[in-house]
Amino acid sequence: MATQLLPPFTEETARAKVQFAEDAWNSRDPERVALAYSEDSEWRNRDQFFKGRAAIKAFLREKWSREDQYKLKKELWAFTGNRISVAFFYEWKQTETGQWFRSHGNEQWEFDTDGLMRRRESSVNDFAIKEDERRL
Repeated sequence: MATQLLPPFTEETARAKVQFAEDAWNSRDPERVALAYSEDSEWRNRDQFFKGRAAIKAFLREKWSREDQYKLKKELWAFTGNRISVAFFYEWKQTETGQWFRSHGNEQWEFDTDGLMRRRESSVNDFAIKEDERRL
């Protein structure tokens, strides 16, 4: 396995980058997650657009304050050069109501030469599930 996950990506390094991201997001630690992004990283998450690590950390803190028992699975969809696309789903319980949800989506990632993500575009759909319908 390559020790550095830098573009241009191979299948091996793209899969490792996806697993690295999955592990970081499942930690629910905004500081840890933000380290994978460039200082000026640009995000589109659903209908929100923002830029920079400080904004990423703020977004994640707010997200995880309302998403209890968050668990995520990411899968490599495609890769080329300095770009990776993933399909994902995650399950979580709404903090205020206790309602369980499953969220499905796709992300497109673009990396700088240092292997930091400089752009992330995410489309997500949520739907309510019963607790016994959970997969994760």
